Amino acid sequence: MNASQDKVDLMKSDKLYYQAPQHPVTVELPELAYLSIEGEGSPDGEGFASSAEALYKAAYSAKALSKAAGQDYVVPRLEGLWWVDGNRNGLEVPKEEWRWKLLIRLPDFVSEAMVETALVQAAAKNKDNALIGKVSRTLLKEGTCVQMLHVGPYATEPETLGAMYAYMKREKLVHNGLHHEIYISDPRRSAPEKMKTILRQPVDSES
Repeated sequence: MNASQDKVDLMKSDKLYYQAPQHPVTVELPELAYLSIEGEGSPDGEGFASSAEALYKAAYSAKALSKAAGQDYVVPRLEGLWWVDGNRNGLEVPKEEWRWKLLIRLPDFVSEAMVETALVQAAAKNKDNALIGKVSRTLLKEGTCVQMLHVGPYATEPETLGAMYAYMKREKLVHNGLHHEIYISDPRRSAPEKMKTILRQPVDSES
């Protein structure tokens, strides 16, 4: 198998992005491309599940086109940006009011034109999921970030966030973007206490 046919796995090749220790660290990230879909409501709700399904349909359509063009890859892990409207603490807001943008990262060799074709094909093949029409290509440049690996159920994330915020205070860093999660583990296959999630927060120096 020649190099052009090797399957790219970003989880293995981009360790800075997909690996984090169980203590806060600062990293610098470039502008990257993603497939994305935006929505609101509880992550346990049907809207979230249907949006994630639509995003994966689009991601595998893009993978198929790229493979046909000579460059195959492993579809990366699901990610999410999270926020709430207004100047409120997201942890104190009902889940039904949470807003989110789900992401799946795209390798550099998947062009914008390829994504456009993939989205058209995915919509045509999956007419029962109209949410595919909401999927789009997104560029995200988070720059300087604090990140940490959270091990355990999603419900205990505030403990990890507390460690991150304490680190930010010591390093004189402030929030400069949306809360970002990378779901390393598949919740359908992992015990809650063994779940791994990278928590990431874009930051800037205190003015």
